[in-house]
Amino acid sequence: MIYLAGTTVCPPDENKRLQRLFASGYKLHSYFHCSKSNGLEYRWFNMNKQNKVDLFLDSGAFSAWTQGTYINLDEYIKFCLEHLDVVTAIANLDVIPGKPYQQLTQEDIDNSARQGWQNYKKMLKAGIPKKKLVHIFHQGEDFKWLRRMVKQIPYIGLSPANDKTTNQRIHWLDACMDYVVDKEGMPIVKFHGFAATSLRLMLRYPWYSVDSTSWVVTGRMGSIYVPRFRSGEWIYDEDSWKIAVSSRSPNTKEAGKHIETLPPKQKQLVLDYIHSKGYQLGKSVFKTVPAGYELKENERWADKKPKDKTVKRQVEVIEEPGVCNKYQLRDEMNIIYFQDLEQSMPEWPWPFKKKNKIQGFGL
Repeated sequence: MIYLAGTTVCPPDENKRLQRLFASGYKLHSYFHCSKSNGLEYRWFNMNKQNKVDLFLDSGAFSAWTQGTYINLDEYIKFCLEHLDVVTAIANLDVIPGKPYQQLTQEDIDNSARQGWQNYKKMLKAGIPKKKLVHIFHQGEDFKWLRRMVKQIPYIGLSPANDKTTNQRIHWLDACMDYVVDKEGMPIVKFHGFAATSLRLMLRYPWYSVDSTSWVVTGRMGSIYVPRFRSGEWIYDEDSWKIAVSSRSPNTKEAGKHIETLPPKQKQLVLDYIHSKGYQLGKSVFKTVPAGYELKENERWADKKPKDKTVKRQVEVIEEPGVCNKYQLRDEMNIIYFQDLEQSMPEWPWPFKKKNKIQGFGL
């Protein structure tokens, strides 16, 4: 299962097609954001709840930590219990050690792991079912905690560190496999990959579930995912292309970085994929306008508002709407990509086979 984390900027009631896509499949929502009633995340959560979407509730502890605040455990438990009937999985309130940009000691990490375990036991005692409550093992923690989790918890989380390279995270996850799979490589517990946004990570391990914000982050960066193509079929069990399509992308002049700089055959292949999903590339042109210019209906500013009000500005004129000039359409295409990717993955459980090079799902 691939839980789409993050929230599209478009409000739930403004784009019906995007709403239908986002209100299907698997979604991960953050309590930290949902607890802010009437916010966009809260509205999406309620919409997904009404549509009976498979919901994973994350605590949002990391988001709170980055903002210098914390989550009240009792209030989080109360929220979880109120929505117990519609939430498939609930993340334990883990404890993030130290402060942002602070050098950590092993003692800091050990203390956080110990407090996280206490939080897990308190959430269980409060009435959250064991089968739904996901305790999380973080990169950097002593493997004794993972050993304990595997013995006592049916559904656990593995959380690679955000400040590590993909290869460093792979090295750590490979080590985790010594505890969570048997001699044949078959999982002995369900394990969820938190922020396993790299396709290399998603395709390498026999996850029961993962969550990813890549669909929305990639769209905001002006790109879409495009699967490999071979023998007349789109291939999802290999690392896919991430192609910049935005008319305002900084890569429009760098060879091979943008759809307009691809060789003709590759460009046509990307266009074929876009068209196969019912979308168009679109077309925009740019013009320079004097200060005080008033935008027309099909125009938008292509640069930030200057401090000097007499300076001329760039305007993007949308001649044909498409993924090049509508982030909502890129969001839609990336949601569809992840839904197709999920459908192509083998049925869980499947074996982990350690290898130096990523080749499909390892089957």
